[in-house]
Amino acid sequence: MSGGDLLAELRAKARTRLDPAHWDFYEGGAGAERALAENERAFRRLALLPRVLCGRGPADPAVTLLGDRLELPVVISPTAFHRLAHPDGELATARAAAAAGTVLITSMAATTAVADVTAAARAVRPGAAVWFQLYLQPEREVTRALVRRAEAAGCTALVVTVDSPVFGRRTRDDRNGFHELPPGLATENMRDLPGAPPGRTRDIAMSPALSWDDLRWLRDGTELPIVVKGVLHPRDARRAVDEGVVGLFVSNHGGRQLDAAPASVDALPAVVDAVGGRLPVLLDGGVRTGADVVTALALGAAAVGVGRPVLWGLAAEGEAGVARVLAGLRAEVAHVMALCGAGASADLTADQVVARGARVVAGC
Repeated sequence: MSGGDLLAELRAKARTRLDPAHWDFYEGGAGAERALAENERAFRRLALLPRVLCGRGPADPAVTLLGDRLELPVVISPTAFHRLAHPDGELATARAAAAAGTVLITSMAATTAVADVTAAARAVRPGAAVWFQLYLQPEREVTRALVRRAEAAGCTALVVTVDSPVFGRRTRDDRNGFHELPPGLATENMRDLPGAPPGRTRDIAMSPALSWDDLRWLRDGTELPIVVKGVLHPRDARRAVDEGVVGLFVSNHGGRQLDAAPASVDALPAVVDAVGGRLPVLLDGGVRTGADVVTALALGAAAVGVGRPVLWGLAAEGEAGVARVLAGLRAEVAHVMALCGAGASADLTADQVVARGARVVAGC
């Protein structure tokens, strides 16, 4: 079964099993959903130009990221509320990621506490890397408490999402009236934080007043490496390097924030150029196939993140569904790499990515 067929099967099964409002929460984007649709369209506009007779042997899709070996160049991007998809929620996702040899970036808005997520991952594979996604909160004591929880849980990196000075306007959620979790579910990482009544959770807050000063304060207050997520502008990429972060995520938040934003893969080359190899650049948004992954790698990404496909697998088949998504992507990435003449991701080059339908330029 091809990767596209597998995802289509899981997506269709997930849709039948989810409450329609919860399906729309996972699937929807901001505004008219132009950025959401453009993420996938942008990959379809690109083609891969294979190299031949390279003599590199079987392709190995493994990569090293922040010192950890990943068996495939795909991490699980942070997505909220996994227990809407399956009762095991983030625990199932963590186990599948660990078994596949990759990283789960668990969301600050998870329905399972970060300590339980890391424990689930390491019960499958001791030493499994789990990263914690963080929104800087207007009250620094709240941010500090969240960071301490991630540290105590054994997370190996913080992924700071910076593209959300305000919440994106989600048309589907407004139409469905979906603005809170059903009884029995909560954003567990937000429980018992400063300012919350004992045993209760706080709301996640956004603030347009947050700045690079707040990121610098965070960097100085933790020994965890910091990856900044949500960068599209090359100047912001250069600033992030100067501020001492260890990685960047080129991302338009899955089309869920600024509806006028470009597709992530369209922004990737300029960010890679701006960084100049000084730190790894990752990408998420619209990745659906092994060819999409290889395209991003050729354009300079160290790895990609997937979000919605993991949720489809989780809703359709629980942990086994997430495992099928990751295994399918790994196999397809290795196959496409071999067809492109690459034995490893480092063998891929940007001149192997061309506009579909365009004439190949001599000397590229």
